[in-house]
Amino acid sequence: MTTKKTVPSDIDIAQAATMMPITEIAAGAGMTPDDIVMYGKYKAKITFDTIDRLKNAKDGKLILVTSINPTPAGEGKSTVTVGLADALKASGKNSMVALREPSLGPVMGVKGGATGGGYAQVLPMEDINLHFTGDIHAITTANNALSAFIDNHIHQGNDLQIDPRRIIWKRVMDMNDRALRQIVVGLGGPARGVPREDGFDITVASEIMAVLCLSSGINDMKNRLSNIVVAYTYQGEPVTVSDLEVQGSLALLLKDALKPNLVQTLEQTPALIHGGPFANIAHGCNSVLATQTALKLADYVVTESGFGADLGAEKFLNIKTRTSGKHPDAVVIVATVRALKMHGGKSKKELTEADTEALKSGLTNLEKHLETIREFGLPAVVAINKFHTDSASEIEILEEFCKAQQVPFSLTEVWEKGGEGGKDLAARVIDAIEGESSFKYLYDLEMPVKEKINTIIQKVYGGSEAVFSKKAEAQIRQFESYGWGSLPVCMAKTQYSLSDDPALFGRPKNFQVTIREVVPKLGAGFLVALTGDVMTMPGLPKTPAAKNMDVTGEGKGIGLF
Repeated sequence: MTTKKTVPSDIDIAQAATMMPITEIAAGAGMTPDDIVMYGKYKAKITFDTIDRLKNAKDGKLILVTSINPTPAGEGKSTVTVGLADALKASGKNSMVALREPSLGPVMGVKGGATGGGYAQVLPMEDINLHFTGDIHAITTANNALSAFIDNHIHQGNDLQIDPRRIIWKRVMDMNDRALRQIVVGLGGPARGVPREDGFDITVASEIMAVLCLSSGINDMKNRLSNIVVAYTYQGEPVTVSDLEVQGSLALLLKDALKPNLVQTLEQTPALIHGGPFANIAHGCNSVLATQTALKLADYVVTESGFGADLGAEKFLNIKTRTSGKHPDAVVIVATVRALKMHGGKSKKELTEADTEALKSGLTNLEKHLETIREFGLPAVVAINKFHTDSASEIEILEEFCKAQQVPFSLTEVWEKGGEGGKDLAARVIDAIEGESSFKYLYDLEMPVKEKINTIIQKVYGGSEAVFSKKAEAQIRQFESYGWGSLPVCMAKTQYSLSDDPALFGRPKNFQVTIREVVPKLGAGFLVALTGDVMTMPGLPKTPAAKNMDVTGEGKGIGLF
């Protein structure tokens, strides 16, 4: 077993770092001060004029980072993503990283932060993890403004004949708050509106978040906003934002939030952090606009998708690429010995002990994700994210597995060593990019909705089939009658398992996936299939990360990690 080396906490590393002014980061990426809007000394937004000017520039190579199914042991996907971009830069390449914005719900709940870790982080870490440039707050405001417009329309006479029992638009807040999942609004008499049932989702599950992340510009965003279905009439017909005539005001609230955010890594690699839909309840990728802009500015762009390849990567490849027009040139799958042992049956408390049999059993999870990426016709590289508790025999077993799978791999130490610890990974990825690939979608958009869902379940999850509730059956028939059947499907599923049961680790076989409900997201441009008991408003854990957070009298943050 390797001796543990002392590495300061993430927040201590971030607070000790010397950041370059964001104007210098922009200059290194080929931009002038006129190309950005400053948000203090170390944050900026890229202007629409700049994005328009870059449209005809040649695209760089796109690298997608995904992982095995996450476990409480941690996989370090964001850390590897940042570290790989730094490693490419350290290897003399013009690189950039494009990430999602953290949500305050997970920051205060379990994660404590989402900007990488160790010596592979993006800065300013505290700002990014808290309010950043206000994008998520703008999305919250626009979402709740739409709720106010709906309730006001009903209160003022309801010309559209909206059925208050069939309003599907919910309010949101950027916090895990289970108490708000189901509420009643409009109580207190006629002056306070019409009483009806309502509820809250977390902001990152809002369709407006998905709209912002999939929009190519303001006009596209307005068109997408106008298509959002918010309710149904008494006659069962859909009511959209365009019927309410408020797409312009919503776009006005979002105009600045649509601009990608420019920051930096610890090693001054430019980073675009923009948009933050969850991957278990939304499509789980940063914005199309940020990715497209990064590809115009850098020769190599490293981005990530949420959770494992069964969620974020599948949605990146089946949904985001259809909007962006750009598929990855290579995919990195992050795996750790610790997490694979959990997939092999070990508890979190037992992970410091070497257990080659548990590791061998858990390798089936990595095996399935490799198969998934190959289904898309893309080259894969396995990043073995090294922990000090990994034994030499366990590392050897994982490496021998990769050799047997004929997949390139790299022992990656970016958490401890920054870009230097990922140079070998960078070389493997560049080799993979220069090889052959033949990207293909897993399903045709003209397939029936049920067939698309079953294709994902069978080819990505390794399950047998979907079981549809009566409600889901009726919804699919209705949506197809409206002409919505040609949209891609966004699966809302637990991140912890290939199945819809979070307790099934490893690679379960012959399982069914229950589709309890299907929700139209016409603004985003997909249908959401809700499986199992996945929640669109998470709850806080028994001991939230927030309990360890504080701020000193000098304004220095404590406890983010």
